[in-house]
Amino acid sequence: MTAIDHRAVPAGAARFGDLFARIAVGAADRERARELPFEQVQWLREAGFGAVRVPLERGGSGVDLPELFGLVIALAEADPHVAHLLRGHFGYLEGRLQAADGPVRDAWLDRAAAGQIVGNASSETNDKVSTELDTVLRRSGSGYLLTGRKYYSTGTIFADWIAATAILDGARMSVAVPATAAGVRRLDDWDGFGQGLTGSGTTIFDSVAVEAVHVGPYENPGASTSAAFYQVYLLAVLAGIGRALVRDAVEFVRPRTRSFLTGRGVLPREDPLIQQVVGRLSAAAFTAESLVLTAARELQAATDSVGVDGPDPVLADRAELAAYRAQLVVGDTILEAADRLFEVGGASALDRSRLLDRHWRNARTLASHNPAVFKARIIGEHLLLGTSPAVRWGNPQGG
Repeated sequence: MTAIDHRAVPAGAARFGDLFARIAVGAADRERARELPFEQVQWLREAGFGAVRVPLERGGSGVDLPELFGLVIALAEADPHVAHLLRGHFGYLEGRLQAADGPVRDAWLDRAAAGQIVGNASSETNDKVSTELDTVLRRSGSGYLLTGRKYYSTGTIFADWIAATAILDGARMSVAVPATAAGVRRLDDWDGFGQGLTGSGTTIFDSVAVEAVHVGPYENPGASTSAAFYQVYLLAVLAGIGRALVRDAVEFVRPRTRSFLTGRGVLPREDPLIQQVVGRLSAAAFTAESLVLTAARELQAATDSVGVDGPDPVLADRAELAAYRAQLVVGDTILEAADRLFEVGGASALDRSRLLDRHWRNARTLASHNPAVFKARIIGEHLLLGTSPAVRWGNPQGG
């Protein structure tokens, strides 16, 4: 595996600031109209955002994980839907970055550098354990045919490739499929009350032809950083919402001239109690971002240790614990802040035109992924019994 030199981050990554500001324009209006952000995703493609983790020598920006998650936070402040829908892309690409050098790894890095995006289609809505799948692969000539139905397909409707899972001869496999292949259908039928523009709906595979190079084993008996990566990514989006709460609070309060009947008769921006609310919102955003970047540094250390047998188990456990501990704080912190936001304006903050409730709905949706109550138990079990917190599901190895 070729290591990424994360000690010297290229200044070119800073170019995304103006693009994120452009994406922020009209974000609330898109959510109100349920307008999927195809145009905004295209801007990110053209700017090379999907390749920020790709090494410089292969056409990317070569950033490390703390900077990646810093960029995700900034993008989520602009629009949490756009940031979230790229989670599957960056997660899949991370697996490719950690794979052994070779033509398959190089091909995926080149695709990312060319602006291609990978969507996720792993989960199903059957009544089985989440790791048990109805989607199947069957052999057909030198390749395979993929048949099944997925849900929670975040990002897939915007993607060039779909990373899926399926059963082949009783084994769980990782599969990569061109999004426009014959037999693929992508539906915008996500019905959650938040994060409605991420395309997290149904993906249908109807005897889709898959080349053998794009199929590989899903399980890895060793420790993995994959679960920690996906969790920290969600937390980065939550931290971005925290930033947006501060932004919207300030934008709401500054121009107001109408004071509360029970207030001190001063302009809202001069009222010490309103100032205190805004200060607490800022502290919440700072806490969330700090925890995300701390977890990202632990994840970077584990990633740097990856060898032929995976990451160092001790470092993988540390990364997993960092992600879980951050999850237990970040979710509650941002949800509480999203509720506190309304204390800056009374009933006028409830105006539908402002859509300030979107922050709570989106944060609640993100915080509902991988329920925190289970992570608290895993941390306690580790401390009391010495068990490994690392999820032993491995990095998907399909091409």
